[in-house]
Amino acid sequence: MKLTVLQQAIRLLAYRRMFLTNLTPVDQVRTLIRQLHPLTPPKPFIRLGPAGDGGYLVPDDLEGITTCFSPGVGGIAGFEHDCANRGMTVFMADASVDGPPSHHPAFRFCKRFIGALTDEQYITLDDWVQQSLPADSTGDLLLQMDIEGSEYEVLLATPTDLLRRFRIIVIEFHYLDQLWNKFFFQVAGRAIAKLLQTHACVHIHPNNQRGAMTLSDITIPRTMEFTFLRRDRLTGEHYRRDFPHPLDHTNTARDGLSLPKCWYGGR
Repeated sequence: MKLTVLQQAIRLLAYRRMFLTNLTPVDQVRTLIRQLHPLTPPKPFIRLGPAGDGGYLVPDDLEGITTCFSPGVGGIAGFEHDCANRGMTVFMADASVDGPPSHHPAFRFCKRFIGALTDEQYITLDDWVQQSLPADSTGDLLLQMDIEGSEYEVLLATPTDLLRRFRIIVIEFHYLDQLWNKFFFQVAGRAIAKLLQTHACVHIHPNNQRGAMTLSDITIPRTMEFTFLRRDRLTGEHYRRDFPHPLDHTNTARDGLSLPKCWYGGR
């Protein structure tokens, strides 16, 4: 039987370990990006972690935060050390390693992945927090999450009341070019929309390791670091235009990757 052009294309892509999918409407992608336009926090930014990969910008609004949760353990722990040196207890989790890359008396390690369910290898963010903190704990927390694409399922599985406990949330979102994939967009878009119910984006930094994809008039870096501030900590809705921030640094020695203008500046 003679194959149609579409069937031939599907076979060719499958040979290259790829698959055709429906395209997300441009207006839906554009709307999601606009919802993520960074707002100006009431306090200036500081950098926690090194000048490179593993360092992140957060508002200098850390007073009263005594605990940091940091799922995803890499080869450096500069962010976690800076949090610990500010008096926070730092909980870290990752099943792919046996412990943090360096020691600090404030570090607590869990050898499990953070995911959408709890079993022998995985634990939900909700279960992890409940197991780590006293039952009567009520203070604000900080979350820094770099878990290679599992961030979307974690956000969807996390109760809104727990998300609200995190005054500041830093997330490295992966595979953002897949927002053009209609079915990925349905999952990732809902996860981001859920987070935006309680938090506002205040900073975005593209990871220059993986480049960007342009379609129509929209350029999407494949991996970006986002900082979110709980909405009750904001004093107004003023959109930022100062990108890159002076404290931003490239993640690798490759050429820098600027935040595309469609990602900031207001609606």
